[in-house]
Amino acid sequence: MNEKKSLSFKKRLALGLHSRICENEAQIHELRNLFWECTLRCNMNCRHCGSDCKQAASTPDMPAKDFFKAIDDITPHVNPNKTFVTFTGGEALVRDDIEDVGLELYRRGFPWGLVTNGLLLDEKRLDSLLRSGMHSITVSFDGFADDHNWIRRNEKSFERTDHAVRLLTRTPDLVWDIVTCVNPRNYGRLDEFKEYLVSIGVRNWRLFSIFPMGRAADNNELQLNDSQFRGLFAFIEKVREEGRIHANYGCEGFLGQYEGRARDYYFHCRAGINVASVLVDGSISGCTSIRSNFHQGNIYKDNLWDVWQNRFQKFRDHSWTRKGQCRECDFFKYCKGSGMHLYDNNEELLFCHYHRLMGN
Repeated sequence: MNEKKSLSFKKRLALGLHSRICENEAQIHELRNLFWECTLRCNMNCRHCGSDCKQAASTPDMPAKDFFKAIDDITPHVNPNKTFVTFTGGEALVRDDIEDVGLELYRRGFPWGLVTNGLLLDEKRLDSLLRSGMHSITVSFDGFADDHNWIRRNEKSFERTDHAVRLLTRTPDLVWDIVTCVNPRNYGRLDEFKEYLVSIGVRNWRLFSIFPMGRAADNNELQLNDSQFRGLFAFIEKVREEGRIHANYGCEGFLGQYEGRARDYYFHCRAGINVASVLVDGSISGCTSIRSNFHQGNIYKDNLWDVWQNRFQKFRDHSWTRKGQCRECDFFKYCKGSGMHLYDNNEELLFCHYHRLMGN
């Protein structure tokens, strides 16, 4: 297929307008989301873990007081009500002070949420989190028991995660979704799993393809073949057209003709634009998935707000990414070299969603 004919005139017009809006946002760089990698400890041993987390992580948890120093850095300069804090890991719920931290953020006006594998999310813990002001939660749910437990390497995972999801379906006034890591093992049962999710009351479903980093880097069992990769987006589009459950592909990668069809928004890597993260060792980055050569500072020696205002140049001006397969690509003006987490330690693009969807 000719690249120039792969997008309609209407879509190219919309993408062009979106690109100009994104350039303006990069200049303003209003901080709206702050991720806190509060621990590298985890109660699972997932095959696809990008962080290679372990039950006994060599890097200790960041003390809450250190994180609040970073919060103090930004508080005079942001509207706390419009700056969302998300706890990630590792598994955030292995910390016993999450509620204390969350309640203090709530008192300061910051809405907060977390990402979890669901293993520790029972009635008591959910009630405790809600009483501490939790606004949103994302639960990883990767298919039926055999598929989910295989990728999570835990025979109790499906049962407990399923219970956690059912708890959420009965919880009013909470923003939540589930996320599914699509791989060759669960790919063939996505439609069946969709029906199951609908039947138990799930309304919002995000799907990801597994990116080859961390433990997944050398595991070919986790990678979709080209036909499956393209089929995933056709599936998501079909589910969205049905309207029985709201499906979205994850935030990564420019999707060409599937922009606006496989998710609610056009692609834009917001790392360093609206999104920052504080990693467990104090490193400051755009999001927790980006490699260490793109770290912008460290809260133990830098003021988080100063870093946010005066660094992140490579996040806000992607001209350096116009090389390799991006050099002559007609759609670079829309994609800007794709997501920051798709670059390796040598600043080379590892994976292009668009070219794989195009079959080249």
